Amino acid sequence: MKDRFGTVIYVGKARDLRKRVSQYFHPSRRMGWDLKLNALVDAIYDFDVHVVRNEPEALLLESKLIKEFHPRYNVSFRDDKRFLLLKVNLADPIPRFTLTRLKQDDGALYFGPFASSGALRNTLTLVRRKFNLRGCRPLTPTETDYRHCLYGNLKFCTAPCIGNVTRNDYLQQVRAACEFLSGQSDEFKAQLEGEMKKAAAAQDFEKAAAIRDTLADLKRTTVRTNKFERIPYTLPVAINPEKDLEELAAALQLAGPPQRIEGFDISNISGTFAVASLVSFRNGRPDRSNYRRFKMKTVVGQDDFACMAETVRRRYTRVLKEQKPEEAEPVEVVELSIPAEKVKEPPSLPDLIVIDGGKGQLNAARGELQKLGITNVPIIGLAKEFEEIYQPDISEPLRLSHDSGALKLLQRVRDESHRFANTYNAKLRLKRISESILDEFPGIGQNRKAALLKKFGSVQRLRLATLEQIAAVPGFGGKAAGELKAFLEARTARPEASPAQPAADPASS
Repeated sequence: MKDRFGTVIYVGKARDLRKRVSQYFHPSRRMGWDLKLNALVDAIYDFDVHVVRNEPEALLLESKLIKEFHPRYNVSFRDDKRFLLLKVNLADPIPRFTLTRLKQDDGALYFGPFASSGALRNTLTLVRRKFNLRGCRPLTPTETDYRHCLYGNLKFCTAPCIGNVTRNDYLQQVRAACEFLSGQSDEFKAQLEGEMKKAAAAQDFEKAAAIRDTLADLKRTTVRTNKFERIPYTLPVAINPEKDLEELAAALQLAGPPQRIEGFDISNISGTFAVASLVSFRNGRPDRSNYRRFKMKTVVGQDDFACMAETVRRRYTRVLKEQKPEEAEPVEVVELSIPAEKVKEPPSLPDLIVIDGGKGQLNAARGELQKLGITNVPIIGLAKEFEEIYQPDISEPLRLSHDSGALKLLQRVRDESHRFANTYNAKLRLKRISESILDEFPGIGQNRKAALLKKFGSVQRLRLATLEQIAAVPGFGGKAAGELKAFLEARTARPEASPAQPAADPASS
């Protein structure tokens, strides 16, 4: 569910989507709702629908989208917890299956994620017994580990650690288990069903129930699901992004729909921590691999126009430089070990540039483009107050209907650049606030600073300490203690807070 600005405000799933959505709009139901649900319904403006094949797939996609968009009306899945994955690294001396929640680029094989952790654990136990795999924790088990190994004593493991089987034979067992987990388990499922029916016919109902539960866990674990990216490319951020691009091209009188759009924004607080963001949209969708952020190098004080000029100059100076064929190294795709479609392309000029701001920011950016000789790329400014679109050499701003898909697309670009810039600004401010006054003392390292804070708790208490107490800290002697005492007294005599550095209190120090 999205509001009129295209912002995702709620993500949900249902078997019958018609019933689930329609219940929000029954007048009789709304009488008994709280203020939160009524506010949600009042804010709904658009819907995006994505059809999946089964409930586990729906659960995984719902979690992905909530973690990506952080809708204000969702409560579940907003934390950093992830679903379980099954991992095995065939390059290990004796490979083992382990559970993890984070997929890394370490050359290992990963299965999942799995919506049911209980079913996964039961299936892993079944796989270990079926293929005689080890379940011990050591990376390279030895004979000493085997003496206390329950798997080896019960003959569940072929014990490659003591040479019962060779490493190549054990690898064949692991590969067979990988094929089994990949969905090639129909024969074994049929075997379990036969055993279940046989046990039921013999009135051994406890055994039949246990096999039934094992079979259910196996089916839930090995069911095929789509692997969704961070934002599924098949899920649009608008009802019809292609139509929005066509409307934007018509409104701005462009030669064609802008397939690549780059948006810029500036973020600073009273002239400090001045940063800028660049976001890229491809075919109306965020292209996060081409996001960039900038820390101002030449601008002093609060000057948004100069910040915008520096950002645009640095961005497209680099683009032009990397486009020069004589400076680019020839790359033959056939010699690469990665697919041709995933080869990183050199940066190119966009089809449209969107500046967050009015005429001032637009003129500053346009001036830098003209200095670089870039005159064939359309550029506009989007002013936030009345959503006015400023274009070069046109005195009157363009106002589009708030129902226009073209305006919504520009708003998404502007809001994403604003979010990205503010996130970087907040990161720098948090880093600065977390810094201690002790960082300015010459020659102090992390170990000695940590020892001081561990001993005294805060810089304020350190100021009140005597020379003898400071000298007793590991890493400090009488001379170093005297220099630190003099340094702290000098800092106490003059103000420590400035616009660039918040005042340090005992808690933050």
